[in-house]
Amino acid sequence: MTSDDTVRPAPGSRSIETYSALSPDQGAAVLALISEAARTDGQQAVSEQGRLRIRGGERDGVSHLLLTLGEELVGYAQLEDTDPVEAPAAELVVHPSHRGHGHGRALGAALLAASGKRLRVWAHGGHAAARHLAQVLGLTMFRELRQLRRPLTDLELPEPVLAKGVTVRTFVPGVDDSAWLAVNAAAFAHHPEQGSLTQGDLDDRKSEAWFDPEGFFLAERDGELVGFHWTKVHEQEQLGEVYVVGVLPGAQGGGLGKALTTIGLRHLAARGLPTAMLYVDADNKAAVSVYERLGFTTYETDLMYRSES
Repeated sequence: MTSDDTVRPAPGSRSIETYSALSPDQGAAVLALISEAARTDGQQAVSEQGRLRIRGGERDGVSHLLLTLGEELVGYAQLEDTDPVEAPAAELVVHPSHRGHGHGRALGAALLAASGKRLRVWAHGGHAAARHLAQVLGLTMFRELRQLRRPLTDLELPEPVLAKGVTVRTFVPGVDDSAWLAVNAAAFAHHPEQGSLTQGDLDDRKSEAWFDPEGFFLAERDGELVGFHWTKVHEQEQLGEVYVVGVLPGAQGGGLGKALTTIGLRHLAARGLPTAMLYVDADNKAAVSVYERLGFTTYETDLMYRSES
């Protein structure tokens, strides 16, 4: 663990320290802060991948910024600098009871300094306060990620049609890992987050309580993996998620993605879940069109801002 500030802050003074990894106590405090903010905001300010990194030990290219007032943790930011082309990406959150005092701006300024003013920042939910902070920091919006939802009650979808020779089965942990990672990387070569998943990232998700291989569908042709639909269940919210659907580039265009999506939706409906959700980039017109034809509509929007440097 490393810190850029070993001076103990005066009581009540603002301090920002940067760590390459968090201790268990620090991680627990950060996750508690994120949860408290989510109760106020209606959604998580830090993505699932970011939350997994908080308790996952040191990760190459990932740093954690803790903003404290004296001994009290009131803000958190995470910076990931692993993409060889894109600017470093960040997420940040301030405790609801400490907002309006410049802490978000202080975290944003620290992120800009740490990234050499090459920065991308997510604003989950696209709230007005986040838009204002982005403007203050000199960031401009360049990516829109939509959350879509549809009811699963009385689900009526046509029977999924699979091309000749294509079969679907469920994921076998420890057996299908390498093949899935390869297809995921090929299917999402254009996607900065999904396409870069590693065995460690997959292991993190497999260790989560929500992981269920029976909801992880693989499409094969001649014994080779050509597509998949990984579903996820949010038990507390009673939401089923189209977690990720991917099709090998050479197998695209034949309706496999739609068939896999339908198979997953039927699985989630059979679990008795009332609603399904998914995330899709707004500029992915083809995917948006497919999901809208399956009955999905926009529920909320996440925005990513970036510096112009």
